[in-house]
Amino acid sequence: MLTAPRRLNSPAMYNRRASATPLSAAGAAAAAAPLLLLLLLQCSLLPSVSAQRSVWQTLSGNPPLVIARGGFSGLFPYGSANAFQFTGLVSVPDVIVWCDVQLTKDGVGICLPDLLMQNSTSVAQAFPGRDNSYPVNGVSTKGYFTVDFTFNELANVLLLQGIYSRSDRFDNAFLIQTVEELAAVKPPGIWLNIQHNDFFTQHNLSMRNYVLSISRTVVVKYISSPEVGFLRSIAARFNPNITKLVFRFLGPDEIEPFTNQTYGSLLSNLTFIKTFASGVLVPKTYIWPQSADLYLQPHTSIVSDAHKAGLEVFASDFASDFQLSYNYSYDPIAEYLNFIDNGDFSVDGMLSDFPITPSAARVLLTTVKLFYLRNSEMHFLVSELFIFGNIVVKTLNISFNVAECFSHLGRNASKQVNFTIITKEGASGDYPGCTDLAYQNAISFGADVIDCPVQMSKDGVPFCSGSINLMDNTDVAQSSSSSPENIPGLGSGIFSFSLAWDEIQKLTPAISNPYTKFELLRNPRFKSAGKLQTLADFLALAKNATSLSGVLISIENAPYLIEKQSLPVIDAVLDVLSKAGYDNQTAKKVMIQSTNSSVLTKFNGKSNYELVYEVDETIGDALDDTVKDIKTFADSVVVGKTSVFGVSSQFLISTTNVVSRLQSFGLSVYAQTFNNEFVSQPWDFFSDATVEVNSYVLAGNVSGVITDFPQTSARYRMSRCLSSENLPPYMTPAQPGALVQVVPPFAFPPAAAPLPVLKESDVVESPIPPISAKPPAAGGGTAAPPTPPNGQPKISACISLASLPVLLSILFLF
Repeated sequence: MLTAPRRLNSPAMYNRRASATPLSAAGAAAAAAPLLLLLLLQCSLLPSVSAQRSVWQTLSGNPPLVIARGGFSGLFPYGSANAFQFTGLVSVPDVIVWCDVQLTKDGVGICLPDLLMQNSTSVAQAFPGRDNSYPVNGVSTKGYFTVDFTFNELANVLLLQGIYSRSDRFDNAFLIQTVEELAAVKPPGIWLNIQHNDFFTQHNLSMRNYVLSISRTVVVKYISSPEVGFLRSIAARFNPNITKLVFRFLGPDEIEPFTNQTYGSLLSNLTFIKTFASGVLVPKTYIWPQSADLYLQPHTSIVSDAHKAGLEVFASDFASDFQLSYNYSYDPIAEYLNFIDNGDFSVDGMLSDFPITPSAARVLLTTVKLFYLRNSEMHFLVSELFIFGNIVVKTLNISFNVAECFSHLGRNASKQVNFTIITKEGASGDYPGCTDLAYQNAISFGADVIDCPVQMSKDGVPFCSGSINLMDNTDVAQSSSSSPENIPGLGSGIFSFSLAWDEIQKLTPAISNPYTKFELLRNPRFKSAGKLQTLADFLALAKNATSLSGVLISIENAPYLIEKQSLPVIDAVLDVLSKAGYDNQTAKKVMIQSTNSSVLTKFNGKSNYELVYEVDETIGDALDDTVKDIKTFADSVVVGKTSVFGVSSQFLISTTNVVSRLQSFGLSVYAQTFNNEFVSQPWDFFSDATVEVNSYVLAGNVSGVITDFPQTSARYRMSRCLSSENLPPYMTPAQPGALVQVVPPFAFPPAAAPLPVLKESDVVESPIPPISAKPPAAGGGTAAPPTPPNGQPKISACISLASLPVLLSILFLF
């Protein structure tokens, strides 16, 4: 998890930022480039995968384009060499690379996201005091402008990640790239965006002359601009079969300078736009408007209207780490699919900072390049030879079919990979946890197992709640006459055992918001929806759900409840299970989970339940004798995600032995907790929850995932791209330790201590105490502190950085 808040993306975040002391430009670039190949190579070895072509509702009937804004700018600095190269290796093979063209004082075209260079480069540190003020679209603007520097002056200026919520570990490592240097990477297509033609004209620079000149040596597939006059001035000079002109819409209330009309009003005159352009590029909210509270409104007719006028429609502003509409549950793939596979229309292309994610939404028949190192024993016709850092790389062209991963799946698509989806308090990412709505929707979303964390009311009713402290997930502080009490070991709160069930069931539940410090909320319109469920209600709901394979009941704080509150939670759970008919039935699996081995021991021999031991520490391995001991009281184990992949500074650094060790003794291993919010994921997963799940299933080899968002995992499991052993780039699992090696030396995370090994003493528990003869006095303030859930003190540990011997071995096999 993060140790400090990361600011969210917004236009205001494109501000001047302090930079670390840079290496020389050449030295920094050389230091980072060779290592990137190690990360990318495994993503590009793609044998044939057969698939059926689907019919798309684009203007041409072809799959929509994936357009990479500044390359893979969601990870690397916009317009850097690595951003361009990485795009081609993890995206669809026909990906288009986008460059916002800025002109230097001497007329060189460079790729930077904005006129103001301090937003994305180290220019302010290289040239202090060289900032200036100019009118831009009639507004006086101060900053560092490209028109004040020759290209040679910018030779030592390095690129920065201009969006604060993204990693700054790749800052000061890459040089500013020209359009010619972008072309040298040989992307399948180049898109040049000309945003400020009038500004450059005022500085005696001609963007028209530049694009006409560059098109003689570089094949440019698309040229876009929000200025009608510029596009009309070049329209006659370009063959639309080679280069398409696209009119870019800005905000609906902004004024287009040539027509003096708002961009919103120009939407009603698409036939006029067709006279000089073959397509339009619009912000995504032009197509799917959002309400002020970030919920989708009905889609507009802009796509169908433009298609009727013969115009292609491209949508912009896609990024996996931006605030999405709440309808998408923080799942970026869900958003892309809503633009290309909604049944009514499909846009013709999507402009994204994270091209790997829209690539998953659609893949097609095409030609890709396979990379292998010199001296490899591969006998194919070599089509190219180039230098990547200090490594000589050859490429060859092979045509193959790749399945559409997530588009056109349909509601009855079959599972392509076998793992168990277990909820965390139901669909608690979308509804208050442990409510009827959370459970009902988890079932409809495709969960295999729904869970009930059992708490006990004062009158002995077991019910489902994610916390023993009702202040964590209900409005008890406002609606109850009870006052908070302080219990050593439990803290301050109003606890479940202090209220009777008839009081608790009247409480209003509250949705969990684990990332409020990042200003990321969950489904606010439903933040208080639903009703808490007794264990009996929960079991009845699950029993009637034919799609479920089982239920999971977790029990914590049992020693305290039994000894100090005279609430026999284990007996109560057994009694409800028996009365609900779960003792001898086989239709639904019953899983009993606890961090306390003594709790699980109490269930041994009671029925054919799967007993699940939760390891609540981060570990890197387990002793054989420890696993043998776990095997005596449990059938499976739950571990945290960082016990599968070691993480340091938000980078995956290693694969632990935990899963393989436990599975070698016949124990299933479930990993927790999978959230969709991008701030919960290491950089290696590209701010995409599906990439994370894919990596834990295919590379981590976990038996199942425990998640707040079961719909994301259920859709992933149906991906057609999983039906073959040969995976397309998007479905290739992350390689722990690879991405961190691309970090330049001066920004490398510090080494840390290795993860601890789980020992027998960590799992041994004292026996469950007998129930006390009398309950303690109301208030409970003098009660002894409860035993920690696993009977052991928490282990605090750091993580060591891993090397890449396994990855290197794999690479040199090719």
